[in-house]
Amino acid sequence: MFVNLALGTLVISMTVVIHTFGLIWVTHAMNWLTDKFRANGRRSRMLAMNTVVVGIFAVLTVEVWLWAVFYYVLNVFGDFETALYFSTTTFSTVGYGDLVTSEQWRILAGLESVNGFLLIGWSTAYLVAASMRVGPFKAGEHF
Repeated sequence: MFVNLALGTLVISMTVVIHTFGLIWVTHAMNWLTDKFRANGRRSRMLAMNTVVVGIFAVLTVEVWLWAVFYYVLNVFGDFETALYFSTTTFSTVGYGDLVTSEQWRILAGLESVNGFLLIGWSTAYLVAASMRVGPFKAGEHF
């Protein structure tokens, strides 16, 4: 159990760092793109939102792949594709149940699920903030 908790804490810490810098990068990319490609002298709200959504998806993908690499290196699954599939369904909290870890790694998988839940929630909050600041939803106009 201690190994699961220690490894889980390590991967969670790594994903938080990735997420923090990833969202900073998404913000910079969105600002750069919307400054470079202006329509009638104004920022494109649709370009801004597309940049944010694709950027968030990219950041979350890196985090899912990080978990998959850990499962693969620990030999929890025999091949990387299986580890990636398990990581994707676990991180997203879908958890189909068609693939499970051995009892030895159950807690690690549970930690990934909680990690994914929190980071997806954080991404949602970021997306809402971006949509209010530069996207199609302005405070007072739509809410």
